[in-house]
Amino acid sequence: EVQLVESGGGLVQAGGSLRLSCAASGFTFDDYAIGWFRLAPGKEREGVSCISSSDGSTYYTDSVKGRFTISSDNAKNTVYLQMSSLKPEDTAVYYCAATQIMPVPEPLSWLSYSYWGQGTQVTVSS
Repeated sequence: EVQLVESGGGLVQAGGSLRLSCAASGFTFDDYAIGWFRLAPGKEREGVSCISSSDGSTYYTDSVKGRFTISSDNAKNTVYLQMSSLKPEDTAVYYCAATQIMPVPEPLSWLSYSYWGQGTQVTVSS
């Protein structure tokens, strides 16, 4: 059974940093791509970042480029999202997702992913 468990969310002031973790189990980590998505009240689900565990390719939405960094520790079956210079508009529930379809057709589209975690809340205060 594929399972994804996010952690690391919390409350932080604008300009601060958080590191989210996505611990995966139930599949061969090297054969999957992992994406991070976020959902804020009144907004559509947004693709934030993606990493291909096989070759390390990474993708970012424009609004987080230069501030967020995605990385993978295949030995631990864990993907991280390091978030820096956080802004109030980054406030959302953050989800990680996995897909076995490689290469990922649209890395930042939720339609490309089959498995989802339960989400972790990130709140950035101004």
